[in-house]
Amino acid sequence: MKKILFSFLIVTYTSVFIAKAQSDFSSPYSLFGLGVENSNYFGGFSALGNTGIASKNLFSINKSNPASITSIASNSFLYELGLSSTFSNKETVNSSQKNVDLNVSHLAFSFQVKDYWKMNFGLVPYSKVSYEIDLIKPVEGSSQYLSTSITGSGGINEVFWGNGIKLGKNLSVGFELSALFGNIDETELVYIGYSTATITNSKNYFGFGLNTGLQYTINNIFGTQTTFGATFSIPTYLSGTEDQTATKSFSGSSEVEILNETDIDLDDYDLPLKVGFGISSIINKKLTVNVDYKKNYWSDTYTSNNTYKYQDQEIYGAGVEYQPTQNLNTFWNNLKYRAGVNYNTGYLILSKQKIDNYAVSLGVGIPLSKSIYTSMININYSYGKEGTINNKLIQDNYHKLSLNLSLLGNWFQKRKIF
Repeated sequence: MKKILFSFLIVTYTSVFIAKAQSDFSSPYSLFGLGVENSNYFGGFSALGNTGIASKNLFSINKSNPASITSIASNSFLYELGLSSTFSNKETVNSSQKNVDLNVSHLAFSFQVKDYWKMNFGLVPYSKVSYEIDLIKPVEGSSQYLSTSITGSGGINEVFWGNGIKLGKNLSVGFELSALFGNIDETELVYIGYSTATITNSKNYFGFGLNTGLQYTINNIFGTQTTFGATFSIPTYLSGTEDQTATKSFSGSSEVEILNETDIDLDDYDLPLKVGFGISSIINKKLTVNVDYKKNYWSDTYTSNNTYKYQDQEIYGAGVEYQPTQNLNTFWNNLKYRAGVNYNTGYLILSKQKIDNYAVSLGVGIPLSKSIYTSMININYSYGKEGTINNKLIQDNYHKLSLNLSLLGNWFQKRKIF
């Protein structure tokens, strides 16, 4: 009970702290679609080049593939909390801007239902919107200027429920149901002379998604143990409504409402068909190698905005994890050292330029006890580059540091009386 209470206090205190933390996250690319998608990788998977489709882990929830849930330790309750901080430097040909972002990246739980059936559920941010745009234009035929300030905020959240079922010694399958919901707000302030117009738009989205996966393990192919994994996510349709208001005011006078419309139906926002394949091989019980490939078919997604277009997105990832030994009496040899690389072609094309992303990552997994079945603290660091300065676009150079707590509790073991 002390461990349960302690873990609950950690989660509660950290969540409150993050809620109060100051964040000046800003991304010009969050202007498009539903915003910037979050890469939600639990445990140490973000240090492994964002891989994990074929990975099996006793001590961490793997959201990359719902079939992987079957690999968590039996008769245990696994709960995870992730925190992340991103330091970014956004630059154009002529200027630059620094930002810091601090967030709770995920909260998830997993447990055993039957020997062959395990389950998880949790909450993650799916996307985030935050941008500021200032425009100044001369008014034709006048000495005045039209000044416009546009700000956007909000994003989409995801609640997921996953199930993993072991069909045999080597084969596992799984499915994950998710509910996506959230709102995206945009406020536009227009100044001309002594008058000000304020236009606000609030878009609310809701929908359901389904992700399926499988894993199959074969011994003594590329290493001691090799697992092949695959995932398939069906297209998801988010229904939406929009509220619009507009007011106008002059210097020294009160605001006058000129528009107020609510519950305007929006066209469904389509999230694409997604497929993924992965290989994870354990070599000499010390070295684990992961390789993943994913493709998201964004080009089939409808968009009513002609300022940008979607392309099919491909993601390549590779990572290695090394544990010197499993000598329970030696702390340093029980650490898990990780490194990875990732390339994401992106799904946006702006000014005939694709908004791609390169990243390299490092990490370490620290056990909290000398037991084989133990909780872990995973510290992950990545450096990456998104976008380009070509054609008057913006390049984002970022450093991301994440702390993931994978807490393992033996909740379902029978008490023994001696």
